[in-house]
Amino acid sequence: MKKLSYLLLALFGFFSCAEPPTQFSEAALSDTFTTLEGNTISLKSILEHHQGKNIIIDIWASWCGDCIKGMPKVKALQQKYPEVSYLFFSLDRNEASWKRGIEKYNVVGEHFYLPKGKKTAFGDFVDIGWIPRYMVVNEAGEIVVFDVIEADDEKLIEALKN
Repeated sequence: MKKLSYLLLALFGFFSCAEPPTQFSEAALSDTFTTLEGNTISLKSILEHHQGKNIIIDIWASWCGDCIKGMPKVKALQQKYPEVSYLFFSLDRNEASWKRGIEKYNVVGEHFYLPKGKKTAFGDFVDIGWIPRYMVVNEAGEIVVFDVIEADDEKLIEALKN
């Protein structure tokens, strides 16, 4: 029985260390977001628009204290890496709050709203457990940073340098 317990523990450890995905799932790519103009756009179209560039995806909400505290770090990244595309995906409770938050905190970049919040194919794919959540997609369209919660995380900075 003891050996079985150790085996199960080892297997759990092995499978919980799985590599993060490097490509978005088809379901996530098909998921739709709302633009500031009120139009609907798929994740695939958003990414295609920035093809050939490094992209930082910032998943945030105007009600999130940690998101607001992290904004100066994002602004510092924008100054240091102006060639990067900055995409802000909002989990705000409604569009009005989302738009007020962008204005109130002077969030510069491209903005998209997830009308159903985390309960979407994109939300399932990225498994949002905490915000802010930062991802980096490289020039080849590969996810090179899947899950960091600080804009000055070393993995994120290294991905932008490469």
